[in-house]
Amino acid sequence: MDFGLVLQTDPPASRVIDLMRRAERNGFSHGWTFDSAVLWQEPFVIYSQILAQTERLTVGPMVTNPSTRTPEVTASTFATLNDMFGNRTVCGIGRGDSAMRVAGRRPNTLARISEAIKVIRALGRGDAADLGGGAVVKFPWVGPGARLPVWMAAYGPKALKMTGEEADGFILQLADLYLTEYMVKAVKDAAKAAGRDPGEVRICVAAPAYVTADDSPEALAHARDQCRWFGGMVGNHVADLVSKYGEHSAQVPEELTEYIKSRQGYDYAHHGRSGNPDTEFVPDEIVDRFCLVGPPEWHIEKLTALRALGVDQFALYDMHDAQEATIDAYGTQVIPAVNS
Repeated sequence: MDFGLVLQTDPPASRVIDLMRRAERNGFSHGWTFDSAVLWQEPFVIYSQILAQTERLTVGPMVTNPSTRTPEVTASTFATLNDMFGNRTVCGIGRGDSAMRVAGRRPNTLARISEAIKVIRALGRGDAADLGGGAVVKFPWVGPGARLPVWMAAYGPKALKMTGEEADGFILQLADLYLTEYMVKAVKDAAKAAGRDPGEVRICVAAPAYVTADDSPEALAHARDQCRWFGGMVGNHVADLVSKYGEHSAQVPEELTEYIKSRQGYDYAHHGRSGNPDTEFVPDEIVDRFCLVGPPEWHIEKLTALRALGVDQFALYDMHDAQEATIDAYGTQVIPAVNS
């Protein structure tokens, strides 16, 4: 199993770079960041420094979207980084929940994401792409051997189907075992139905992880409070699904929709941050199901179960008060045990 580190690009950028360097030393293979231009600093500028100061780390956004930058601009940025540092990027893409809503716009449609996936991947590997309106373009400076995998974040049935049909990888932002099995199957089934090899679609589960010294009630309570924000972030996507498909629908598992009934709203000023006051509705049970909290052996057990469900990478959201300690605990105890 590969391991990724997920950060927000809060200033100073030097700290983001230092944490990514620390992650590589501890056996992480991927470095991911949020991408929301109003809320955080520009990630692609920071990627250049991360790549320059690491040797093997693959970097990318979790996730970008096709509207804050046009697809050809996104593709050019990735292709430039790959030309400089040797195919060490991956494009995570989605609807643009925070990036679009903070700017007063609606998240992207699946049709727009589909078009963007095709354009970004083609241009990133040096092929021609149709931008619409008869404009077919190609980067003349992309050399042979260039590649740019595009992984899609999804929850709903139509998005899961499209991921299996078109994307190189699937990003699932929660670590619940039941929902992981349910959604991975949906993606793999869609890939097979489209004539693809389901095994070629990489599966990435992304969720907060907090390693405690023991399983005392006090330690677990603190860890849960540090990760509770994640249930609120996922709740934004669930609320969209409920709005589209209804509160009780065969299209969306009850295990995903039940907990948001007491959700009152969401302020993106606290997006992805511990102590978010808009996530008090998230119960401990959801934190335990969606995240990884507890002593190292609990993490090892859950990650082993996720790997058995077909998960190729666990991407660790490290937005809490124990960033360095969590990276080090994974490097010294968790990753070696999972991959032994």
